[in-house]
Amino acid sequence: MRWLVTGAGGMLGQDLCAALASAGETDVVAASRSDLDITDPSSVRAAVAGADFVLNAAAWTDVDGAEAAEEAATAVNGDAVRLLASFAGPRLIHFSTDYVFDGSASVPYLADHPQAPVNAYGRSKAVGERAVLDAGGYVIRTAWLYGAHGPNFVRTMLRLAESRDTLDVVDDQTGPPTWSWALAQQTVALALADAPPGAYHGTAAGSTTWFWLARAVFADAGLDPARVRPTTSDRFPRPARRPSYSVLSHDGWTGTGVAPLGHWRSMLTDAMPALRR
Repeated sequence: MRWLVTGAGGMLGQDLCAALASAGETDVVAASRSDLDITDPSSVRAAVAGADFVLNAAAWTDVDGAEAAEEAATAVNGDAVRLLASFAGPRLIHFSTDYVFDGSASVPYLADHPQAPVNAYGRSKAVGERAVLDAGGYVIRTAWLYGAHGPNFVRTMLRLAESRDTLDVVDDQTGPPTWSWALAQQTVALALADAPPGAYHGTAAGSTTWFWLARAVFADAGLDPARVRPTTSDRFPRPARRPSYSVLSHDGWTGTGVAPLGHWRSMLTDAMPALRR
């Protein structure tokens, strides 16, 4: 099959390309931001032509920046995704976020739970989601993503551990830390399984807080977890409100032939060698 990966220079995009290669898929067009302007109709039409699957990892990811530039964020996360969906339709697999939900739940969000974003980034991603689902494509929501490529929470903890004796990390937000490599493998498996289109949740099993995740990072790195101290979100005010609960249900994978991702704790241990290179 022929594959187009947009956002191929990013953390997830690089892992998607590697996962395709690992699955024996050799006809892959890896399009980074400089290769493909996903807001340009003629460029998108030409890039999508002939592709059996389009994996869209291109996105505006600056959550706080979106508060002051919602129109620009929506142009990438919403309007450009609508453009991709118009040309790719059911061949499009698009990555979205827990931020389309309000974070007020106490049990994992089902895939068909109503959207209720609480910030500009979430609103921009919700626009893209609706376009993909209306075109009969696939939406994979993920959360708390980390990986070997690009900045993310886990790598930041490893970096800060080298220069600070202690770290204060919030303990009042709950979510599922998810390794981008595991998500990339699951995504390729979904495409190859010819699973029905719709919304899926690509996150690790289980949940934790940023504080306990940071302690787990320290433990797996051979450092003293007690160097990480709990605090609350109000100690770190930010432009964009964050959901306090970001746990997503995995019921949608039943019957697809593709297994849900494993538990976040064992996943972190498996990921650590790649993250510390």
